Amino acid sequence: MARTAATIPAGMRLTDHISLGVLTAQFPRELVDQVLFETEAVNARERALPAHVMVYYVLALALYADVSTQEVLRCVVEGARWLGEPSDAALPTKSAISQARIRLGAAPLEALYRAVVGPVAQEGTPGAWYRGWRVMSLEGTTLDVGDTAANTAAFGRPASARGVNATGAFPQIRLVGLLENGTHAITAAQFGACGTHERALAVEVLGGLTGEMLCLADRGFLSFDLWHMALVTGAALVWRAPATVTLPALERYADGSYRSELRWNPQCATPDRRPHAVRVIEYTLDGTPSPVTRYRLVTSILEPARAPAAELAALYHERWEIETAFDELKTHLRGAQRVLRSKTPDLVRQEAWGFLLTHYALRALMHEAALGALPKARDPDTESFTHTLRVVRRTLPHVAALPPSGPAAPPPRATTGARGDPSPRRQRQSRPRRPAQREAQDEEFPVATAPVPTDHPSSHRPSRHPPPPPRKYWSRRAAD
Repeated sequence: MARTAATIPAGMRLTDHISLGVLTAQFPRELVDQVLFETEAVNARERALPAHVMVYYVLALALYADVSTQEVLRCVVEGARWLGEPSDAALPTKSAISQARIRLGAAPLEALYRAVVGPVAQEGTPGAWYRGWRVMSLEGTTLDVGDTAANTAAFGRPASARGVNATGAFPQIRLVGLLENGTHAITAAQFGACGTHERALAVEVLGGLTGEMLCLADRGFLSFDLWHMALVTGAALVWRAPATVTLPALERYADGSYRSELRWNPQCATPDRRPHAVRVIEYTLDGTPSPVTRYRLVTSILEPARAPAAELAALYHERWEIETAFDELKTHLRGAQRVLRSKTPDLVRQEAWGFLLTHYALRALMHEAALGALPKARDPDTESFTHTLRVVRRTLPHVAALPPSGPAAPPPRATTGARGDPSPRRQRQSRPRRPAQREAQDEEFPVATAPVPTDHPSSHRPSRHPPPPPRKYWSRRAAD
């Protein structure tokens, strides 16, 4: 449908009107400015792509992972197209976008993540709690990054049994995250090189635990040092123990568990050598393929009455919720078999933090929708992440929201009518959004008006002359 061309108000740039709708609600402009100031990333002079714009742009890169960098910028400014004629407001080039990302760096995105991201579940959130504890999971994964010499030197490649060099096809960055099971929100995270052990990265992640949480972890994390660090946070721990860890039975309980100790060994770095009292739960799963696997869980909850052995054995398998969250991040948000687009280590880290921020914003939105469901709140796990992602991608360019920056539009000035009386200037009405390519368009016809009565017979015959062309149309071809 044709649209009337307009102009951007003086002193404002098209990129000043970038709005990410529901994503911006999680990361307000004021907080972004504060983070930029703390990380010394504020621009010294005015630029076409200022730092705060690039923060929102990096989030959009994660949301539109399969779209080119310049087209992503076009997507995020699409909601402000009513402010100006597309042909008069050229978007920055790919080179300008890359230079702006380099100036921004990864530090502001990491700082924004640590300032905003946290547990989402409330007291009434279904599926998020166990006997008053907020259930969390600790796990690691890897992300493929661009195959460049700089990325290979910074992150390394995984080992492989195939290939000339016995390495993987792409360099990888390692991620260790702490997940809130009930909402699938990754509330704490740390990145490192592919060869970095998950325990080393977990040291930074354990700071996200609090006394109200119960943390589940696989056997790869159990060590005297890491257990000691996790206990300091006050959280309850339920971790699986590998077969190599010796756990003597010191006292048997009625629920089948027994009291034991996690003891110091010469490989430990913790100066305090006193053993940690633990409770051990051993069990096997019936009906599983052979060979039968025996599970040994170590928990800091020493009283069986507070957490019976059967309940903790069933609860431990909720740890797989973090694998589902990593699937959302790597398969649905980033895209299956797709590597991160950045070519340098600093931009890889920037892009990776952007993915975590965007995933958190989507999960916070899904939690809000689940709590508002009728007739009663639903478990956020029942909400479809893929559907939410499609809705946000589809509606984001057309969300009418306040711009992150720019002066407010001046109030309309009064004009003088024919008799000198002031009358308000005619306001430009808001226009409906432009349909996307290959989207069906509803054709609008002019409203018919009653003809003026007249005695001239020719006045009832249709005119053979076509109506005059409109003054200006805004076509999609011109916009592209």
